[in-house]
Amino acid sequence: MKAVKAVVRGSVQGVGFRQATRSEARGHGLLGWVRNEYRDGTVEVWLQGDDEAVNRMVDWLWHGPRGAIVSGIESETVAPDRLIQDFVIRQ
Repeated sequence: MKAVKAVVRGSVQGVGFRQATRSEARGHGLLGWVRNEYRDGTVEVWLQGDDEAVNRMVDWLWHGPRGAIVSGIESETVAPDRLIQDFVIRQ
């Protein structure tokens, strides 16, 4: 199992990014969460699951849903959180 925490920068709030990320992640069988970071306009994402699926999802984050303009992503591999049971939108 692989886990990655990512911060997505650009025009990524107010374009359905969180909802599309949840749908895409669930489609890949991933667990984790997505949330807006209101202080700086970024979106934070926690992904965990099969290595290949996590990598595909990180690639997807580079373009996101229609309407998003991604200018950059910072990501790091982290220890999996065994308490996470689904992929959710956090407030």
